[in-house]
Amino acid sequence: MPLDPRIAAITDRIRERSRATRAAYLEVVQATAARGPNRAHLSCGNLAHVTAAAGADKERLKRDATPNLAIVSAYNDMLSAHQPYEGYPEFIRQHARALGASAQVAGGVPAMCDGVTQGRPGMELSLFSRDVIAQATAVSLSHDAFDSAVYLGICDKIVPGLLIGALAFGHLPAVFVPGGPMPSGISNKQKAAVRERYAAGEATREELLEAESGSYHAPGTCTFYGTANSNQVLLEAMGLQLPGSSFVQPGTELRAACTRAAVERALRITALGADPRPIGRLVDERTMVNAIAALVATGGSTNHTIHFVAVARAAGIVLTWEDIDAIAQAVPLLARVYPNGDADVNRFNEVGGTAFVIRELLDAGLMHDDIPTIVPGGMRAYADAPQLDGSEGEGRLTYAPVPAISGDDSVLRTVATAFEAQGGLRLVNGNLGRGLIKLSAIKPEYRSITAPAVVVDNPQALNKLHAAGALPQDFIAVVRFQGPHANGMPEMHSLTPLLGMLQNQGRRVALVTDGRLSGASGKIPSAIHVTPEAKRGGALAKLREGDMIRLDGEAGVLEVLVDAAEWNMRTPARDSTPPAWDLGRNLFAINRQVATPADEGALSISCGAPVHDEGHAPEYDAEYQLGESAAAADAPHEAKDA
Repeated sequence: MPLDPRIAAITDRIRERSRATRAAYLEVVQATAARGPNRAHLSCGNLAHVTAAAGADKERLKRDATPNLAIVSAYNDMLSAHQPYEGYPEFIRQHARALGASAQVAGGVPAMCDGVTQGRPGMELSLFSRDVIAQATAVSLSHDAFDSAVYLGICDKIVPGLLIGALAFGHLPAVFVPGGPMPSGISNKQKAAVRERYAAGEATREELLEAESGSYHAPGTCTFYGTANSNQVLLEAMGLQLPGSSFVQPGTELRAACTRAAVERALRITALGADPRPIGRLVDERTMVNAIAALVATGGSTNHTIHFVAVARAAGIVLTWEDIDAIAQAVPLLARVYPNGDADVNRFNEVGGTAFVIRELLDAGLMHDDIPTIVPGGMRAYADAPQLDGSEGEGRLTYAPVPAISGDDSVLRTVATAFEAQGGLRLVNGNLGRGLIKLSAIKPEYRSITAPAVVVDNPQALNKLHAAGALPQDFIAVVRFQGPHANGMPEMHSLTPLLGMLQNQGRRVALVTDGRLSGASGKIPSAIHVTPEAKRGGALAKLREGDMIRLDGEAGVLEVLVDAAEWNMRTPARDSTPPAWDLGRNLFAINRQVATPADEGALSISCGAPVHDEGHAPEYDAEYQLGESAAAADAPHEAKDA
C-alpha cells in the first residue's frame, strides 16, 4: 500500500525541520562507529578490569573477535513490572555464552513506580527520573567495552530514559527486552468504581485496598493501557523490540523463547558481523512517525507527547505537538483498552494485539513499511505474532500472521471499521496557551464544556474544597503551578476518582493543568501539559476564581472568556505552594530550573549533538541504506522463524 500522502507530508516536514540537528547527530554516530570494535581501544589495564570478574568469559573478552553484550537493567522488586527481571542477567549471560559470545551487566538504572507515588511528594521526582535514567544508561555504557546492548525496562519514564541513553551511544545496536504483563485480576472498571465510591465516602479503606490489591496482584506490568504498556506498543512500532513480545506473560515458555531470540538478534546485528544495525541509524523521522501513529491508533498515554518529543531530540529529530496532532487526525482509533474501554492488555493481546494494529496501519499506508528494524523483514515482520513450534525442550520460536478479523470488535477493529476516524489525542489552543487532550477516553457528549474556573495551586486544595462542600455544580478545575519549572510536573491522577464521581452525579466537570495526567486516566475532559506553564508567566497564572473557560476537545479550543482589555490588565499570581525541599526534592532544584517547556520534552539534560555553523552542517541520507546482506534480509520475508 502506498504511504498515505498526509503521513508522507508530516514526515517530510519533520525531516526538513531536523536536517541540521539530525546531520550533526549522525556525524557523531559515524565518527564513533569508525573507530572499530570498542575493546580494541582499551589499554591492558582497562581490559584487565573488564575481565577481572568475568569467569568463564574472561579469555573470550580478551579477544576482539566475539561480541560482548551490555545488559542495562532497571530491575527492582518494588516495581511489579520489573520484578521478573531479577533472573534475566544470568539467563542472558548463559544464552550469549552458548552462542559463542559474552554478556555483562553494564549497570543499573533507577525505576520508580508512579502507582506508589501518586498524590505523594515522590511524584515530583517522577518526570526528571527519566533524565536521570538516561544519564545512568550513559554511565553504564561509558566503559566502552561493548558491541551491542539489551535494555531491561518497561514502565513509564524508564523506557524513554533508556531510549535517550541508548541514542547517546547511537553507534551500538539496541534491543529492548520486555518482561510481560501480570495475569488479569479484577477488571479495571470494577477498581475504578470502588475508587469513586471511596471518594464519595461510600466505601471503606478496607474495601478500596481489597479492590486495588485484586487489580495489582502479581509480578508483571499493570494490565491497564497506561504509559508502561504504551511504551511496549511504541517500541514494537519503532522496530526496537522483538515482534509480538510485549504482552507475553512472565514465567511462560514463550516469554523465555522471546528473550532468547532477543539476545540472538542483539548479537547478530553488531559491527563485528555483516549486518550492523546501530540504533542511531534505525531511529529516524519515519521511526518516530510510526511510533506516534501506533500511539494514537491505540489510544495510548498522553505522557508520550512529552517523552517522545524528548526521545526524538536525542536522535537529532525535532518532533512537535503539531506533528502529533496532524498524525492523530490522519490515523483512526483501532483499540479500546482501559481507560479507553473495558478490556485490559491481556485481552487486547488475545484478540490480535499489537501485530493486528501494525498490520492494519501498514496496509492502510498509515505507517512507514520501508524502515530497517532489529529483525529481518522490516516492519512487516511486526504484523506477525510469536508462537512456539511445539518441539520438546526449550521450543523453537516461530511467527504466524494474526487473523484478518479481530477476535473481539469491542476491543480491536480494522481501519475500515475503526471506532473513530481520528486517533486518541488532540492539540488545544487559545488564550490560555496550548495543551493536549485525550479524546479516546471521553464520551462524545463530554468533549466540550464551558464552565466557571475553580483555581487551585495544588491538587490537594481541590479535595479540601469538595470536602467543605464549596465546589459549584459545574466547573473546570484549574490546577496550576504544576509544570516542569514549578515542581517537576507531577501527575494529577489522584484527582480522577473525585472528578469521575462528580461526573457520575450528572455534574459537568473538567480539568485544565500545566501538570501531567496519568496514562491510566480518562473519562474526564482534561487539557493537560498547558504551556507556557504558570511558573514561567503562562496565562494560567492570570486566571481568577469564577472566570468562564471554554474547553472544546474536538474543535481544539482552550480559552478564557474574559474581556481582552481586562485580561491584559491582570497581574499573574504567584505560586502559593512552591516545591518543598524534603524527601529528595532538594536534589532536583537544578532540573526544575533548567527544564525546557513541556512541548520541547521537559528536558533537564542536553540531547543530540551540537549543530555546525549555519550552512555548514554535513548532509545525511534521509533513508539509511543497509549493506547488501541486510538489505536482502529486509526483503519481504517468507520464513517465519525468529
